[in-house]
Amino acid sequence: MNDTIYQRIEHSAHFRELVHKRQRFAVILSLIMLVIYVGFILLIAFAPGWLGTPLHAGTSVTRGIPIGIGVIVISFVLTGVYVWRANSEFDRLNNAVIREVNAP
Repeated sequence: MNDTIYQRIEHSAHFRELVHKRQRFAVILSLIMLVIYVGFILLIAFAPGWLGTPLHAGTSVTRGIPIGIGVIVISFVLTGVYVWRANSEFDRLNNAVIREVNAP
């Protein structure tokens, strides 16, 4: 019986759409995060003096601190974007697959 259900899922148009959209979205978000993180690491490697420059005269806060915090914040924001889309569009497609597979 499970093999029949698995085959119905694999042949479902909604399932293929779900897999395609979810993979594409995950790749896009991963590439965005990768570019941001690698860019930050390259700044550390090739422009440490620029990152170490204080934001204002007489302060110990350098340019690197808000940029580093920004990298962390962006990772949380991208996670939130994925969760928001997963809870809306991806759940809708998942429910469509379940309805389609359970239909007589």
